[in-house]
Amino acid sequence: MASLAKPLLHVAVGVILRQQQVLLAKRAAGKHQANRWEFPGGKLEQGETVAAALKRELAEEIGITVLEAEPFMQLQHEYPERCVLLDIYLVTDFSGEPHGAEGQPLYWAELSELDQLSLPDANQPIVEQLQAAFLVSA
Repeated sequence: MASLAKPLLHVAVGVILRQQQVLLAKRAAGKHQANRWEFPGGKLEQGETVAAALKRELAEEIGITVLEAEPFMQLQHEYPERCVLLDIYLVTDFSGEPHGAEGQPLYWAELSELDQLSLPDANQPIVEQLQAAFLVSA
């Protein structure tokens, strides 16, 4: 009997904080969850550790070198067509100036506005955790 299980994508995600802002990248048209803002990162390659994937993806995607990162949270989310396992890291130190190395727009979003932006559904728990942990109320 054939398995009806959805494909599982293991993704390394980088949360890059600067004061009360976090860096977001816009997903390209034609991609899953297109035109939504997301935390930068990408799929792990065969045999790759999460930390190695995070460093590689952030270098390729936004042109920075991760110097220090620490695990923040892990979550699994089921979309109609696939499941994603997100390993989310706080990037606490990096070199280089973030830019859309693949032509994608980047945006330094205020932590307080994250819940008003169009992000992939899987990112909602990340937003909630970030706001609970780092949002300083005025």
